[in-house]
Amino acid sequence: MTEAPIHHPASPVAPSAGDKGESSLTVLLALAANAGVGILKLIAGLVSGSSALLSEAAHSVGDCITEIMLLVAQKRSARPADRSHPFGYGKERYFWSLIAAVGIFVAGAMFSFYQGYETIVGPEEDASKLWINYPVLALAAILEGTSLRQAAKQMKKETKRLRLSLADYVRTPRDPTVNSVLLEDSAAILGLAVAALGVALHQVTGNKVFDGVASIVIGLLLLTVTLTLARACETLLVGKQADRRFVRATEAWLEEQPEVVDVVDLLTMMTGVDSILLCARVDFVDTTTGGELEETCVRLDREMREKWPFLDEIFIQPAPRGDELLRQRVTERYGRALAEE
Repeated sequence: MTEAPIHHPASPVAPSAGDKGESSLTVLLALAANAGVGILKLIAGLVSGSSALLSEAAHSVGDCITEIMLLVAQKRSARPADRSHPFGYGKERYFWSLIAAVGIFVAGAMFSFYQGYETIVGPEEDASKLWINYPVLALAAILEGTSLRQAAKQMKKETKRLRLSLADYVRTPRDPTVNSVLLEDSAAILGLAVAALGVALHQVTGNKVFDGVASIVIGLLLLTVTLTLARACETLLVGKQADRRFVRATEAWLEEQPEVVDVVDLLTMMTGVDSILLCARVDFVDTTTGGELEETCVRLDREMREKWPFLDEIFIQPAPRGDELLRQRVTERYGRALAEE
């Protein structure tokens, strides 16, 4: 299957200024929704004694702290490169997203498990005030749904531009901010449904076990979100290659240049949400002089930046395509020797 060429601005990695602003709007909207419903859930949980509502309140608190961390990450990752960080601070967004996923969500999950256990093994409680939970859950669903709609809207735009399925984007996002909000809100909607079911069954049957089980299920939802986000952030922190379509497009463009015989190796790494480091080992025409080689590298650097503005740092290194050790390393990495094609 032939892949469509990648052109700016429909790039698989380059967000526009509007996309960046929309990411902040998505996070702020989610923060406002979670703060409001979190307070309501806490009040309803304390009044009615529902462990499911208390677990949902903990869920909302975790979401709020996560979103504050994401806003901090957006600001800190935008700092320019300096002497101590010559490739910039773009990966800070991945770090804070990982901290939020592991620290906050795990704490919320543990609280939910504890509440569920206490409800199941603890003494019977008055179920006469459980009705208070229903209007709170309904209002929470409206607010969470509004936030989810905004996140889904941006996610749809992202997946359309990247030409990826939703499942593929969730597994390997380039921006964990939108991914985090979408997963949080999706888990929140499911959590509300579980809490409503647990409260209703408790009220109808008089058996508090249903409420406790609902709390435990909410904890499992939080753990699922944690593992999904942590895995995505781990990939980005370790050093993820840029979109393969972009790598292949860059390789093809370089090989079209008259001074280039072959691209021997091509290394890319995402150094931030909207920045990529690129290192190309290129076999140039043997008759090229030293001065011509310098001029060619400067021209290639300039034209690549014009074509792909998200390229942050570009390194071009002359390399013979007959170097067997280098070819072996490239084959081990990509499963093929680039210079053979």
